[in-house]
Amino acid sequence: MFEYTKKSTTASFDNLLENPEKTMTSIIKRVATGPELSKSISYEESRAGMRLVLEGLADPVQAAVFLIGLRMKRETDDENKGILQGIRDKTKTVVADVDELVDIADPYNGYGRSLPSSPFLPVLLAESGVPAISHGVETVGPKFGVTHHQILQAAGVSVELTGEEAGKQISNLEIGWAYVDQSQFCPSLFGMAEFRKKIVKRAAISTAEVLTGPVRGRNKTHLLTGYVHNEYPPIYTMLARHSGFNSALLMRGTEGGVTPSLCKRGEFVRYWEQSKDVVVEADTSKIGIEQENRLVPIAHALMPIIDREFGPDENNAEIAKLAAKEGLANIEGKKSATCDALLYSASLTLWHLGRYDSVPDAASMVSEILFSGNAAARFRRAA
Repeated sequence: MFEYTKKSTTASFDNLLENPEKTMTSIIKRVATGPELSKSISYEESRAGMRLVLEGLADPVQAAVFLIGLRMKRETDDENKGILQGIRDKTKTVVADVDELVDIADPYNGYGRSLPSSPFLPVLLAESGVPAISHGVETVGPKFGVTHHQILQAAGVSVELTGEEAGKQISNLEIGWAYVDQSQFCPSLFGMAEFRKKIVKRAAISTAEVLTGPVRGRNKTHLLTGYVHNEYPPIYTMLARHSGFNSALLMRGTEGGVTPSLCKRGEFVRYWEQSKDVVVEADTSKIGIEQENRLVPIAHALMPIIDREFGPDENNAEIAKLAAKEGLANIEGKKSATCDALLYSASLTLWHLGRYDSVPDAASMVSEILFSGNAAARFRRAA
């Protein structure tokens, strides 16, 4: 197991880093000139701008204008790739001692309208023979929802593993899964939480950070992530390829996560190795899921307060505890909507990886695992 950091060999990029004030001024003059006059910047400039922001070399006001300017004019592919690469430059990336790994990239700003099941997806995949990693933060805007960090912590799992420790845990055949926090693999980005709160709106950082891939497999790493709006799949698959993912499966998921609707035919986007993006469909009725709601509901009393102060909701801790309790019960064999959500996501993933010829075939095996209690035993070995 080793670490690597992608270094620049481009002289023009290095020159951009040498004079932060000049570089940021030049960038802002072009990206923040209004809806008709704003101009795009190059991949190298976008990457350099992100690096200067992360390294604290950009004035905070200029940093905010840089990110909001890009958002207001809409980022180009080169600009999005530059933002991602700037973050990857500052990310400690570990290669685990496994041939293949599934990277579960749920939205870092969490869930606010449903009970998340996805924090328990890595252990279910690991029990299915596929090592898996999830990653995130405790809380971040603009949603400030319930996150993997909060739920796994409530379930008794350490959320402070270093990348190296997460890699070792994944490499352990008796465990095979882990969670790693952004505070560990990219401290400079984690340290921008208050800055991101102040700029309020979703910036390109939110799109890019889920694609950093802090832990990789020896030979292949596969991305599992979600989306809501139709314009995002080509952006995510473009960035996934840039980040080095061998394949990607994008779920049209509830709240942009990796759990599709539980009560209707689902649409997904995938690529495999060098293939083009392909749209595929799956039907919940084909795998025995019969739910009236598209998501796993939470009690109305725990729903976020609409007019609360901008920041985390006061009910997040209780929702995280409830999600942890439900998740643990379901990998012990309890039948519920959370169980169906896990079954659906895991079955689609295993089919995408080519482990099974069809989603129903995968679902049969996943169902056996859920009711065997073996995933729960594996989970406890990591706690």
